[in-house]
Amino acid sequence: MFFVIFREQRHTRVFLGLGVTDMRKSINGLSALVALSFDLDPFSGHLFVFSNRRRNIIKILYWDRNGFCLWLKRLEKERFCWPGQDDGESFEIDHRQLCWLLDGLDFSRVKAHKKLSYNSVV
Repeated sequence: MFFVIFREQRHTRVFLGLGVTDMRKSINGLSALVALSFDLDPFSGHLFVFSNRRRNIIKILYWDRNGFCLWLKRLEKERFCWPGQDDGESFEIDHRQLCWLLDGLDFSRVKAHKKLSYNSVV
């Protein structure tokens, strides 16, 4: 998938647009939503993820060097496990959780090993 590239870039963040998004919106409408409703920079290169009321469509908006990219996935039979119902808010997840979401898992229930980080070696 396209976002495999972003796993290597630690500065790229993933934001979910909570609630329902009108899927008729394209790049201009979604980037305005990011800037005005979420108070985030749509030119940051971060991934902004949106879903419709039926939870069978996801759109991902991001800025790539010299233009916006818009990625869409539509499920034919299933539904995405989408957190919360607060319109106009965003929620940050990590790249692994985005993969889980796109694979149909409820990432709020999936428990993985916690990431460890150390400052020195003994």
